[in-house]
Amino acid sequence: MRTGTAKLPSGFGRLWTAQTVSSLGDGITHAALPLVAFTLTRDPLALAVVTAASTLPWLLFGILGGALVDRWDRRRTMWVADTARAVLLAIPAAAAGLDVLSIPLLAAVAFLLGLGGLFFDTAATAYLPDLLSRDPARLELANSRLRGAQTAMSGFAGPPAGSALLALGRAVPLVADAVSFALSALLVRTLPAMPRPVPEARESLLRQARAGASYVFRNQLLLGLALRPAVGNIAFLAVETVLVLFAHERLGIGAYGFGLLLTAEAAGGLFGAAVASRLGRRLGTGTALTCTAAVEGLAILGLASASDPYVAGLALAVCGAAMGATMVLGPSLRQAIVPGHLMGRVASTSRMLAMCAAPLGAFVGGWLASAYDIRTPLYTAAALLLTMTAVTASMTNNRRVEAALRAAAPAEEAPRDGALDPA
Repeated sequence: MRTGTAKLPSGFGRLWTAQTVSSLGDGITHAALPLVAFTLTRDPLALAVVTAASTLPWLLFGILGGALVDRWDRRRTMWVADTARAVLLAIPAAAAGLDVLSIPLLAAVAFLLGLGGLFFDTAATAYLPDLLSRDPARLELANSRLRGAQTAMSGFAGPPAGSALLALGRAVPLVADAVSFALSALLVRTLPAMPRPVPEARESLLRQARAGASYVFRNQLLLGLALRPAVGNIAFLAVETVLVLFAHERLGIGAYGFGLLLTAEAAGGLFGAAVASRLGRRLGTGTALTCTAAVEGLAILGLASASDPYVAGLALAVCGAAMGATMVLGPSLRQAIVPGHLMGRVASTSRMLAMCAAPLGAFVGGWLASAYDIRTPLYTAAALLLTMTAVTASMTNNRRVEAALRAAAPAEEAPRDGALDPA
């Protein structure tokens, strides 16, 4: 089913550049924020609060956010969200400069940044299929490039830069991320306009949101694609919450070494994104997704057993490669088979399941580390990932994938919300 031209329109280049710039800033903050919090407290549960706060908007507003994106102009939603996040980051930067930064302030800022990310990510996911005419081959190519750039910037280049900038002052990495959001907003404003989704007459926002969620839950393939990152986020956030402590206490590395550890994961992710399409062609998308999920669990098991930073870096690189391939194949498949007028709601519902699981993972990771030892969250995460692989394998197998692509191949005409058929 991977037919059609792989040539991408010129507008994609601007979208790619905008997300690349923003991802660099995200990578800086991804490394700097837990380290900034680490300068304020060594309490694992307090660190978990900061980590979990950015995911809470998906729990509170995820489905409604998708319904709003399906009503709004998607390009405008993206640049407004980026502008708001640039302004927001000035608050903790100023607080750090005045030496009044606190864990509650960091958690509040993380929450609002997550809210902006909800609208931007949902709008970008819905905008891309329209830009690429919902062609499966071009979607895989585009998502591979977007994921590769995101991994390279947010994981490969950003974390060491964040660690280095933090040495100049706690406000410096926050200012750098704000600048990246501002540049991204300017680039997004130059993207070609796409037709606004056709309004559904006399439909309340809540009813439209429920219809989008129902479309996901009644479709075994879409549900399987949503459950994997949901369970995965419980596992990965349990690991991420304690990773800085694990690196310090078990691996014996400091701030710069921690940044390099994240870089190893990003390097693997870059490789995984690059080979995702080839892996899907060779194994079939469904089988490829099952294999990458199993590799993630085994890699985290290897990380939990590591006492050497080089072994830990290798385990994270393998895990990153599997995650990188998954993050190309899964979203590309979803974008190819979901009707355009439902794309925002389906994307937000799927992302909400994943993001809502993350706070649970963060708090479980913090609690397990406090109650037992620093490796217990990692072993628990590995067990969850391997169990999830077994449970969802039949939901996303090759037969279901090919049937869904065949059904989506004809004209992009889909029933309205009152008569949804999730196939």
